[in-house]
Amino acid sequence: MIWAVPGTYHHTDFPLRQVLEAKAARTVSVCIPARDEGSTVGSVVRAVVQPFLARAGGNGLVDEVIVLDDGSSDDTAEQAGDAGARVVRGCRGTGGKGQAMAAALEAAEGDVVVFLDADVANTTPAFVSGMLGPLLLVDRVALVKGFYTRPLGGDPTGGGRVTELVARPVLELLFPELSAVRQPLAGETAAHRWVFEKVGFADGYGVELGLLIDVATHFGPDSLAPVDLGERIHRNRPLHELRPQAVDVLRAALERSGHSR
Repeated sequence: MIWAVPGTYHHTDFPLRQVLEAKAARTVSVCIPARDEGSTVGSVVRAVVQPFLARAGGNGLVDEVIVLDDGSSDDTAEQAGDAGARVVRGCRGTGGKGQAMAAALEAAEGDVVVFLDADVANTTPAFVSGMLGPLLLVDRVALVKGFYTRPLGGDPTGGGRVTELVARPVLELLFPELSAVRQPLAGETAAHRWVFEKVGFADGYGVELGLLIDVATHFGPDSLAPVDLGERIHRNRPLHELRPQAVDVLRAALERSGHSR
């Protein structure tokens, strides 16, 4: 029996006024791991800082914006700082994205933590408020995952090749209770800090799938809240660069299913 994700939301389901009220005394950190994303990281940061960061004249929904600069060789740090983020320097290591997310969480101070990808060309404030809505307003929710359409060339839904060819098939086979999750590798994700601290982060590109499976294992599949964020536009990598991602994703799934060697 294929499980249908309960509580699937759209980013417009939670009016900003409600989200602000629900925040109450809690603090919110937005963390953006980045490596060599100087062309896009500034626009991602501004989409959060300008409407939400109080010290920048925003409404106070977000208390800090952190860019974890994971050993960039370009101007990622400068672009992020100029846009209003607090830049935390990391270093290139074997852990990849998972290591960068762990370092960002360690640097963050918020009770609630939102992760955004740095390579998205059309990040909007709704990416943040839309994910905070179910997390702050629905008691059962432990982890929010964004989902979206991903264009590739002239195909409006052709992006996300590792998702469609590796992540979703392996979930269907090994974790059928999660097979309805449309974007298991989404970098747009949010949780209470204690949830991230409890489950931890897998190394490399397996981090997103690992989070999904681990949260479902600890708190139940109905603790997940997918949120429709519309369309997501980012740099589509050539096929040869996707193989290491696919290997990490497959490894994370196999380790959690007991099939790893």
